[in-house]
Amino acid sequence: MPEDLSNSYNIRPNFKHKFRPASVKAIIHDVLNEELSGKKYSSEEATAWCKHISETVKEKLKELDLDRYKFIVQVVIGEQRGEGVKVACRCLWDSDTDNYAQDIFMNDTLFCVVAAYGVFYY
Repeated sequence: MPEDLSNSYNIRPNFKHKFRPASVKAIIHDVLNEELSGKKYSSEEATAWCKHISETVKEKLKELDLDRYKFIVQVVIGEQRGEGVKVACRCLWDSDTDNYAQDIFMNDTLFCVVAAYGVFYY
């Protein structure tokens, strides 16, 4: 009996499998509170914290099971000195399928900005 060989290639994710910034922001928020609550800024440890936070966020994003999405996670940790900091990014992407979410953690000694990007792979 022949198999159904109809074209099943989708060039867009279906509605249930789109990158949702609100749910990704909640993931980032939980990771930041879990990893940085009670910590004081340390320039020696900040690099390791950045790597660990980015890997943790990326692993939790993979659990969302968003097929064909590639994830990029950027983490910036700095010392809280009462000065302003601006973080900016620029991306070229498909606004119909791709998106990003970000969250900020601050305490008396440090700040952390995490941005997670979901880019649909065609």
